[in-house]
Amino acid sequence: MKERTLLMIPGPIEFDTAVLAEMGAQTTSHVAASFIEAFGQALERMRQVWQSTDGQPFVLAGSGTLAMDTAGANLIEPGDKALVINTGYFSDRFAAILERYGAQVTHVRAPIGGRPSLEEVEQALKQDHFKLMTVTQVDTSTAVRTDVQSLAALARQSDTLIVVDGVCSVAGEELRMSEWGVDVALTASQKAIGVPPGLALLVASPKAMQAFLARKTPVANYYADWANWLPIMQAYEARKPGYFGTPAVNLVWALNVSLGQILNEGLDARFKRHQAVGRACRAGITALGLDQVPLLPEFAANTLSAPRFPKGITGTDLLPRILKAGVTLAGGLHPAIRAEYFRIGHMGAATLGDVLATIGAIETALTQCGYQFESGTGVAAAMKTYHE
Repeated sequence: MKERTLLMIPGPIEFDTAVLAEMGAQTTSHVAASFIEAFGQALERMRQVWQSTDGQPFVLAGSGTLAMDTAGANLIEPGDKALVINTGYFSDRFAAILERYGAQVTHVRAPIGGRPSLEEVEQALKQDHFKLMTVTQVDTSTAVRTDVQSLAALARQSDTLIVVDGVCSVAGEELRMSEWGVDVALTASQKAIGVPPGLALLVASPKAMQAFLARKTPVANYYADWANWLPIMQAYEARKPGYFGTPAVNLVWALNVSLGQILNEGLDARFKRHQAVGRACRAGITALGLDQVPLLPEFAANTLSAPRFPKGITGTDLLPRILKAGVTLAGGLHPAIRAEYFRIGHMGAATLGDVLATIGAIETALTQCGYQFESGTGVAAAMKTYHE
């Protein structure tokens, strides 16, 4: 019997063995020549993965929320106006962060499982001048994916900075930072980047850095202040030692390995793989007769899925049985529907085999709960869709 289950939650994910090997390696000094080289290379590779020709990468020890906090702290001053394109729980969190730094926040909301139309966003941008607009590319609470490219075009027309919360999307969903005109794109290491939890990752465009340098008030967050971190990032990229706070040494080693793997796979190939795996998972869910949180197929993320429980079956009934069948899944997160659905992560190193094992475990659990369906339907649909 296996001693562990397949981890298919929306982060932390299953990690590649080469990445995990770096976590178990002997820790070096943060100013050792070998580490300086690895850190500098990781920063250069971040630009490539983010597809940012001239952005400034930042690597901080912390979670994805720290990356969000860093963007808000450095770009917002008291009284600034911000527009939040709201698609769920983490859009609300970004709004709370911006308000903490004194922003006047306006939301453009959609029904749960939906996303605001481009017309609604364009109209909101015409109503006032916003310094900053936030977009959650994939909200981990709803599995809803936004159209970042089109939203960025609207932001540029309004001379508004666009900050993309890519915690559940960077390196899994298509994001072309420079080409699309995105000003900040941020993520966390434990998602599609493929590194254990502990790194907040962010790339800021020259326009975002200019806005930061033009601030009239000090950054209210000492740890997140780019003024403290920028010289350190510049030093490591120039292959020189630097110190403000001790970096998460082994995580940075692992990050460099994972970024190298991502680039070796090729970004376009990686995006297509995530699309294929995501479509397969959704097809398997649909074949079993389960509804999903995203209201339309084009709203659905490629990095995670959010099936609704069948009528009469609860998370307490189903999720422990899925776990017993060998797969760990996540419960609901959005407060308004938390008990109505569950979440499947399929990003990073996730394969078709992982999805088939997951759908198979769901089938086993549904059968044990007395749910009526033709056995093997979900697995067959996932397999067929993947190969189409």
